[in-house]
Amino acid sequence: MNSGGKVVCVTGASGFIATWLVKVLLQRGYTVRASVRDPCNPKKTDHLRKLDGAEERLQLFKADLLEEGSFDAIVDGCDCVFHTASPFVNDSDPVDPQAELLDPAVKGTLNVLASCKKSSVGKVIITSSLAAVVMDGKPKPPNFTIDETFFSDPQFCEQIKLWYVLSKTLAEQAAWNFSKENDINIITINPGMVVGPLLQPTLNTSSAAILKLIYGTPVFPNVTIGWVDVRDVVMAHVLAFENPSANGRYCLVEAVVHYSDMVKIIHELYPQLKLADKCVDDNPFPPYYQVSKEKAKALGVEFRPLKTSIKDTIESLREKGFVTF
Repeated sequence: MNSGGKVVCVTGASGFIATWLVKVLLQRGYTVRASVRDPCNPKKTDHLRKLDGAEERLQLFKADLLEEGSFDAIVDGCDCVFHTASPFVNDSDPVDPQAELLDPAVKGTLNVLASCKKSSVGKVIITSSLAAVVMDGKPKPPNFTIDETFFSDPQFCEQIKLWYVLSKTLAEQAAWNFSKENDINIITINPGMVVGPLLQPTLNTSSAAILKLIYGTPVFPNVTIGWVDVRDVVMAHVLAFENPSANGRYCLVEAVVHYSDMVKIIHELYPQLKLADKCVDDNPFPPYYQVSKEKAKALGVEFRPLKTSIKDTIESLREKGFVTF
């Protein structure tokens, strides 16, 4: 890919998906402006500085999602902005959902978009989530297919206190409203649980879910959920920028499986491990709904098999010392 000297911005660049995105963008010849909360923190930036091409074409900036105008200078002159920055928690209850999740997600997205509008950025790719697609409170019979036309119901999410899901749902709604009102070109990428090798030194939430099945718990969650490889998610971001016909939302799920299936996959890969062998409750397993791959494949995304992604995740966790066996 010849980037043609284009300049792009990645917000929240030290995160799991974002670091992979920076890596691929640098590989493709782009100059990358990367925002982080503290550019002087080596734990948040050293892995970025070590990427191929970083010395020549990576610029690190300090930015705060909740500070209006914080992204003005960073996005000025950019051909595309990839907005990945948003807090992600899986199974912990926030003390203050508004401050910890909702404000950074919603206000942060609007602040980034406002800066993009000022600078007339050509395209904004927003990392949303399948969480903003599937949680509508309606029953999903086996093999029911979900696609990009589905939206989660904020009232339902708030009612059952799914704060992370609510944050992604409200943030995406706010982004689409801003796009319509201000004539700014946005695309959202809506992945399921994202796994695969880690480039950052810290343990991210989705990788921690895999680690927990190996260490630390005798039970697995009674949850059926979509999974996808981080490398495929990143390629969807890049293709959404590079393809002029890309538009709207892109759901990204390689397979929808229950956590019991994840345990079986890990056992097949590593039979020596003693894994969680009991469900957390006796309730029926949620049905195996499907997520359409049609639009993502039309964009050019080729999905890695889930088993490959799980193996690569665990090998990466071993390499970084999060698990030993």
